[in-house]
Amino acid sequence: MSDEAAPGFVRVRLDLSYDGADFSGWAKQRERRTVQGELESALRTVTRSSETYELTVAGRTDAGVHARGQVAHVDLPEPLWAEHRDKLLRRLAGRLPHDVRVWRVTEAPAGFNARFSAIWRRYAYRVIDHPGGVDPLLRGHVLWHDWPLDVDAMNAASTRLLGEHDFAAYCKRRDGATTIRTLQRLSWERGADGVITATVRADAFCHNMVRSLVGALLFVGDGHRPPDWPGTVLAAGVRDSAVHVVRPHGLTLEEVGYPADDHLAARNRASRNKRSLPGAATAVDLNAGCC
Repeated sequence: MSDEAAPGFVRVRLDLSYDGADFSGWAKQRERRTVQGELESALRTVTRSSETYELTVAGRTDAGVHARGQVAHVDLPEPLWAEHRDKLLRRLAGRLPHDVRVWRVTEAPAGFNARFSAIWRRYAYRVIDHPGGVDPLLRGHVLWHDWPLDVDAMNAASTRLLGEHDFAAYCKRRDGATTIRTLQRLSWERGADGVITATVRADAFCHNMVRSLVGALLFVGDGHRPPDWPGTVLAAGVRDSAVHVVRPHGLTLEEVGYPADDHLAARNRASRNKRSLPGAATAVDLNAGCC
């Protein structure tokens, strides 16, 4: 997974969005419909290529999770890019299914890597506590919680989770991967329509991290747990059976942040480094978690 395209190739950045309802997540799987699979197939078709060019993504989303601001890159042969660059966006629009769209196709700057160059990912989780349920027009993107929620209590509990921590208590462990992450923002806001949106931003996420955090904080919001409980769970460092991983359809990857072009190489090196908390053993930061 190089930070530069191989000689004779051009690295191309794709900005895209998708409705995750009918996808088995981002990553290709045999005999399952995935976002990566649809995109790579469409790219191969519209460029009339005999070869499939593999995409690298900023954040591999789980089955049912949506994306508004996903970013990926692909390395294409220089002649192919020269031939198709001006018409690629429109041709992809004509070939892709309606639940995935590419909005921008550009030649990436030197050192760009959709995954390792990212300095943060921002997700939103949407939930409503209206006793009548969810607006039918929003049901595919908003979770119904059948208890009144105290947004102030959830915000108070959220502040205890900010910063760099080992989020093992809120992640599904994977061999060789660290669960240390820096949570930059976690806040809740109730809109005029009654939809409560959690904004969650971190340098990276480990598997199930966002949905586990949301599940814990909903327990605080509905009064089943005190505001200090999510912080206590975090400090314990082990999975707590009381932490519920909420359903994926309320979750959307909203935006991926990247540094200025002249800082891309440094960011790539930092993302590949081992990271640890003081006094802890180091672990490889694969930086590839999904939520």
